Amino acid sequence: METLKLDDLLSAVEVGGANCLRSVTELEPAAGPHASVAPAKFASARSDMGTYAYETRYDEDGNPSDVVIIDSKQSQLNRVEHALAEAIRDGHPVLSRLPRLVVEYERNGETVELSDLELPHRAFDGHVRAGSVDGSPAPTYEQYRAIRDASPANARALFDTSPASLVFGSWDSTRAARQGRWRSLLAGEIIGYCRKPANSNEPERKGGARVDPMGMRIELSGPELKALAERQRVELSGKTFETLTKAAAAAKGDKRAKTSNAGLGGIPPSLEALAGVACRRIVRSHVLSFAALRQIRFGAGPEGDAACRALLVSLALSGLARSDAELVLRANCDLVETSPTRMEMLGRGGTTTEFAAPGIEAADALLASALDHAESVAGVSWNGVVLRVAGDPAIAAGAADDDAEGN
Repeated sequence: METLKLDDLLSAVEVGGANCLRSVTELEPAAGPHASVAPAKFASARSDMGTYAYETRYDEDGNPSDVVIIDSKQSQLNRVEHALAEAIRDGHPVLSRLPRLVVEYERNGETVELSDLELPHRAFDGHVRAGSVDGSPAPTYEQYRAIRDASPANARALFDTSPASLVFGSWDSTRAARQGRWRSLLAGEIIGYCRKPANSNEPERKGGARVDPMGMRIELSGPELKALAERQRVELSGKTFETLTKAAAAAKGDKRAKTSNAGLGGIPPSLEALAGVACRRIVRSHVLSFAALRQIRFGAGPEGDAACRALLVSLALSGLARSDAELVLRANCDLVETSPTRMEMLGRGGTTTEFAAPGIEAADALLASALDHAESVAGVSWNGVVLRVAGDPAIAAGAADDDAEGN
């Protein structure tokens, strides 16, 4: 099987090159095919438990089948970004040279850094626009204005400052005019072929319980519960503190208050959570679009533009190799590979070339080669320069740590 080389990428990103690179991996539950998995959970107006996302897809035999989304496209992208961010923090010799944009906040006496590999809208995130550079609002800073004015006709300013925004997509959605809309070059997901519940409005549930060695029921007086909540106030979520103080206020006279919301006492067995889903087949797939990448130019001429595109592809592959190597999704969703990843370059006219999916070492070597080439023919200079934006202190003060479900 062929090994993916820089020349393959350069050929693919030139006019008339291949359509895309496809990566597919067959997976199964770590406990075995008999086990269920916990798919991604989404908010639901019908249930406080949330819900799973079911779709209809075609199976390997061309038949329509129900599938459940185990990991969404956005989640898969975030995992690739996280893998790259961790490598940079570890001081990787090549990835640490990646230009990036970082917002810095001061919170509780510590500096919190959020890079364009972590901010949801990357270079155009609200945290960036609300911040300042050298004491001036970020939107008025010359380098940032050049980023916002970048277009597919010449994206060099964005490429030189935040290549992650080109690889993973970004949208300058609040700008009055000339909004930058950059689609992600990489897309991926994990789906499981399964049987959709007959009534998806009443999903299957699983049992749960909690045993407290001090007693299944622990009750306190109103003043005792209020004092307990006050002692933990700095660590409790706003919703939990409010629930406890309301319960304390209601416990008047001889009335005692339950303490289950404070994590005390036991919880009898009950069906209070979404059950796992059994899948007959689980597939992880990614697509990297050369066609989309060819729409972008970098002001470096045909050869230089191809070198910049190949560098973005190799950056995506380095992150993908790292992300694929860590099958960590969520509790009760441990997966393993059942066969090697199939990687194919889909060319013109239905031609297909199969490549060995690069591991981390091979992907990093490809990235280093692409960077050397881009430096030589396109004047690229990736030296770890970071555009630092000072975050608005009011945003840090107004941030709450409650999760999306208020827990």
